[in-house]
Amino acid sequence: MKYILLVFALFFSACSIKNYEHTQTKIITIKSPKMKFSDVGYLRNSDKSIELELFMAGKSIEKITLNHLVCTSEGCMSKSGFNKEYLNAAYPDDTMQNMLLSHAIYDGKNLTKTADGFEQHIRDEDVDIVYRVNSDAVYFKDRKNGIIFKIKDLNE
Repeated sequence: MKYILLVFALFFSACSIKNYEHTQTKIITIKSPKMKFSDVGYLRNSDKSIELELFMAGKSIEKITLNHLVCTSEGCMSKSGFNKEYLNAAYPDDTMQNMLLSHAIYDGKNLTKTADGFEQHIRDEDVDIVYRVNSDAVYFKDRKNGIIFKIKDLNE
């Protein structure tokens, strides 16, 4: 019986409370078929986990946690399951994680360095993506699928 309890605890630890090393306040804009949001959010991360907490009118409305699974208020799912439900099934599993960390997407495909960051233009039968990262913002737009994801530093 205690082995079943241990397995149960380990399985659900993916959505447990984490200690984050970095916390940043950002202006977050998300437009996808399932989610529409534009307001303040907290981006927290450690070596093993990333959390995006979205606020509207000072109230937390959604928390997305990424580690080996992606957890939302609706429960935990695989990264590919998250892409299929919230973004687009054609995206690589690490797309959301790379956007939150300001890393290249699609394994750096079509990456062009800019003065303070980089750009990627990715076009195929499933996507038409413009992705820009600079010192204070991340911009992702998939014209073919109507998805926009922006993260901008909150100028205090």
